[in-house]
Amino acid sequence: MEAKKTPKADLTKKTSLFLAIGLVLSLGVTLMAFEWKKYDEGELMDLGMAPDDFEELTEIPPTEQPPPPPPKIQQPQIIEIPDEEEIEEEIEIDLDVEITEETEVEEIVFEEEPEEEEAEEIFMVVEEQASFPGGMGEWNKFLKKNLKYPRQATRMGIEGAVFLSFVVDKQGVISDINVIRGIGGGCDEEAIRVLKESPRWAPGKQRGRAVKSRMQLRIVFRLK
Repeated sequence: MEAKKTPKADLTKKTSLFLAIGLVLSLGVTLMAFEWKKYDEGELMDLGMAPDDFEELTEIPPTEQPPPPPPKIQQPQIIEIPDEEEIEEEIEIDLDVEITEETEVEEIVFEEEPEEEEAEEIFMVVEEQASFPGGMGEWNKFLKKNLKYPRQATRMGIEGAVFLSFVVDKQGVISDINVIRGIGGGCDEEAIRVLKESPRWAPGKQRGRAVKSRMQLRIVFRLK
């Protein structure tokens, strides 16, 4: 006669669960066995406080040194000379030069340094202006006789006035001629040439004496 079991008492259904629990427990025990460490218990050493072997320092008072003695001042020795005793000393000078009646003594001449010539002042405005000899009438005659109309200006029909600036020194000599305003075509060069060839002018005067002065002049070119 077979024994009958109730379905609740049948453990074959839970074998897989028991197997899994057993594997987990065995794995945990194995891991704990590998991780377990044992430390040797040693005796703890009491370090305590190190003995103080340093001796107490005794304070030594500073020694006072006496100041050095002051230096001795040596007084100069005074030699007394009696009033009645006179000191005579002869000094002989030998020049080794024989002076006779025929000996000539050369005179020493001091040469004076030449004075630097100061730059002569050029007056822009004077009391009496420099002028052509005989006045402006003679100047116009001089221009008609000596002024030549440039060919280039004639071909191009150029005419007008050339303004010149120049300096008249104390002797009436003309220098430093400059064109202030020109018209070209060779007229500027011709005006300078005529002014250079003019005779000496009467110099300008300031307070009655001749001075170096600057003037301005106009020369007109007209085609006939």
